[in-house]
Amino acid sequence: MKYALVTGGSRGIGRAVCQKLHQMGYEVLINYVSNREAAQETLALIEGRGELMQFDVADGAAVTAALEGWKAAHPEEYIEVLVNNAGIRRDNLLIWMEQADWKKVLDTTLDGFYNVTHALLQPMLLHKYGRIVNVTSLSGIKGLPGQTNYSAAKGGLIAATKALAQEVARKKVTVNAVAPGFIHTDMVEGLDEATLKKDIPAARFGDPGEVAALVGFLASPDASYITGEVISINGGLYT
Repeated sequence: MKYALVTGGSRGIGRAVCQKLHQMGYEVLINYVSNREAAQETLALIEGRGELMQFDVADGAAVTAALEGWKAAHPEEYIEVLVNNAGIRRDNLLIWMEQADWKKVLDTTLDGFYNVTHALLQPMLLHKYGRIVNVTSLSGIKGLPGQTNYSAAKGGLIAATKALAQEVARKKVTVNAVAPGFIHTDMVEGLDEATLKKDIPAARFGDPGEVAALVGFLASPDASYITGEVISINGGLYT
C-alpha cells in the first residue's frame, strides 16, 4: 500500500487534494482538528480508502502521539507523500492585531510544518523516496494588507521549503510549495469576490480541484527533478 497524509484534509483545498491522491492510488490519511463530520464526508468521497487522523498540527505532543501510533500499527510501511495544507486566518491590521491571533496563525503554519514533517522525514530518507508539498499562499509571496500574520507564516513556509529541499534532494525526497491566490473555499468567505476578480486576469476565483491537480503532479514520480520550487496558481493576479 502507498500512503499519503494531508493536514487540514477535511475541507476545501485539503479535501480536493485527498480526492486527487486517492485517484493516484494512495491510501489517504485525512487530518482534521475538530470537524469530524466534514472529515468523514471526505473519507466517503475517497470511497473509504484511508483513515481519519485527529490532531492539531501546532500541538507537537498530539502530532507525535498520532503518528507514532500509526507507525506502530504499520511497521512495514511509511507515509511517502505529505501535504502540509493546514492553515488558519486571523485577519486584522497589525496595529489592532491581538498577540494571540499573531501566534495562532504562525503556530499552525510553521510549528505545524515542523511537527508533522519532522515526524515523517526519516522514513522517507531511509526509503530514498518521498514527496513533501507545502500549501502556502499569494499572501506569502506578495504580502497582503490585513494579513501581516498570515503573510509572515506563509512566507516563512516558502523559505523552509527552499531550505529543506536542499537538505534532502540526494535521498530522492522532493520538497515543493504551491501558492494559491483566491480559491473558492471557506478561507475566502467574507471577501468581496465581485470586486476582487476584476483584478484577476483570468476574471474568476480558482477551484480547489485546480490546486489539487498541481499538488498531485508535484507528488508524482513525474516531478522527480522539481524541488525547492514555489508554483503560483492565481489566475495571473501576481507573477
